[in-house]
Amino acid sequence: MKTIKKIQKTIKHLVLGLLLFSSFFMLGQVSSVVNNAAERSYFQLSTRVGYDIVPMYDNNTPYIDYKGGLELGASLDYYWSWIGAGLDFDYIKNKPESTYPTNFPAINPSDFSVSEKGITRTFIGIGPSFKYQNTIGNFTVELNTRAGISSIKGGRTELVYNLLPMTMNYHAGYDAKSVFSAKAQLRATYFFNDNWGVNAGVYYLKHFKAPELSETINGTPNVSALYFPFTMVDNPSGTGLVPEITENVNKRTEPCDCGISSVGVFAGITYKFNKKVKDKECQVCKNCGVTVTAKDKFTGQVLPNTDVVLVDDEGNITQTGKTNNYGVVVFSEVAASNYTIKGKLYNVNLEENLITKKELKDCLKNKTNNIQKEILYSDMNFILKGNVVECNTSKGIQGVDVILRGKKTASQKNTLSDDDGAFIFHLKQASTYALRGFKDGYFSNSVDVETSSYNRDTTLFIDFEMCVDPCGEAIRLDNINFDLAKWDILDKSKPDLQKIINLMQENPDIKVEMSSHTDSRGNNAYNLDLSQKRAQATVDYLVSQGISRSRLVARGAGETELLNRCADNVNCSEEEHAINRRTEFRVICAE
Repeated sequence: MKTIKKIQKTIKHLVLGLLLFSSFFMLGQVSSVVNNAAERSYFQLSTRVGYDIVPMYDNNTPYIDYKGGLELGASLDYYWSWIGAGLDFDYIKNKPESTYPTNFPAINPSDFSVSEKGITRTFIGIGPSFKYQNTIGNFTVELNTRAGISSIKGGRTELVYNLLPMTMNYHAGYDAKSVFSAKAQLRATYFFNDNWGVNAGVYYLKHFKAPELSETINGTPNVSALYFPFTMVDNPSGTGLVPEITENVNKRTEPCDCGISSVGVFAGITYKFNKKVKDKECQVCKNCGVTVTAKDKFTGQVLPNTDVVLVDDEGNITQTGKTNNYGVVVFSEVAASNYTIKGKLYNVNLEENLITKKELKDCLKNKTNNIQKEILYSDMNFILKGNVVECNTSKGIQGVDVILRGKKTASQKNTLSDDDGAFIFHLKQASTYALRGFKDGYFSNSVDVETSSYNRDTTLFIDFEMCVDPCGEAIRLDNINFDLAKWDILDKSKPDLQKIINLMQENPDIKVEMSSHTDSRGNNAYNLDLSQKRAQATVDYLVSQGISRSRLVARGAGETELLNRCADNVNCSEEEHAINRRTEFRVICAE
């Protein structure tokens, strides 16, 4: 029996803890609920059928347990927003059970008879209600607190030993009409439509100072009595042993105002009395606007140029727009209905958000004429925002075929630059890519892009500029040098020549003219011959590295194409003469 009472108290404490935690949680959601409440003022009727699982009667009856039973109830609530007031009615039925031991030696249990009458408790109370409601308005969690009065009747229990006869265990029960009571109830409701829903929850009900009845038992007034134990003595008639009562262990003659409490669960049906909106009011609802902000989920960065659409319940797109430089798009005169907000940035869908018909009505009632919503970009990849320009200028090049190739994988993506030379790619984290551009009349080297140095929690966009050179333009190679009066390829020149090799391997349709130049010192014929030998030596080296000779042209220009004033008989410094001693290459694009 002590174990059962411990279990009952444990369940009671768990339910009270749940109710307390829920109250803090719901109060913590006040600002969210106020902003997102799907409906403001309305009545709500909730009916329920449940089971009173843990009844606890503090009436000092050690050998009487009280069993759970049926619970029927209804709640009528009125909500202004997240707070309301309500009226509760509950009918609860419990059953007492005598647990007095009847298995004594030499005593037949059938010699005992027991009378157990059920207890009914009827509660009616009023008090505040608190509500948390999701944005759509189809799910609510409510905390109802009530104070009121109860009627408690029944519960008379008596165990009689028929052979004496003698009442062994007894409680007079209750007949109380106005017992002050309090109740806390947590209820969750799911609505199938604007009116009907199903609910389920848990409650705790406490009756304070419930007075007991008193009766005359075994010749004396009693509220409860327990006669125990038996002692077997000789029957004076000599027929054997008979039981004799030796001790009155517990006997109360004065009723106490003892408390009663219980914990139960329930499920039921809810009906919401929504206000009807007149046709004239619905026309005004259309004046409510919706401001949508597109943001990156991880960095919080606003997203310009994001395509946003409003989609109604039937899947029709009712309005479209594109976010401005602040990541915002505004939809005006949104008709009263339910909508899904969808967004797309560079062909990647953003997380959707919802607008409810009830939010639009609330917008009208508050006279704000605007609803604020966000849609979030949650893709984990980076966005490479590239720009193709002509080398050494800021001129954007349209129609460049930009190729992105993964260096660790065989993946490849292609795109064309737009009118301003802009292009985008989605890049995975911790990856390395090679980027090249192609267009008739232009060529480019391969450029590496690495994402390992970026953190997706702080960066979404990677800005990148690549340049393409126009065909036919001479490009200087600063590190192609030769010893005095010689044309042997030096080791220090090979890294620059490797760039030419890479370029030609990546652009199999181009040809390259290698030109060698001298300064003006020495006679013209000598300089022309020396520069031709150096240009040819450069071509021969490229051929040795696998480049087809048919794609190469050696050209010695001597001193005929000076870059400065240092012509014959002009006094110039060594640094000025060095500017003219150079090697250049010129790409000849395929026609």
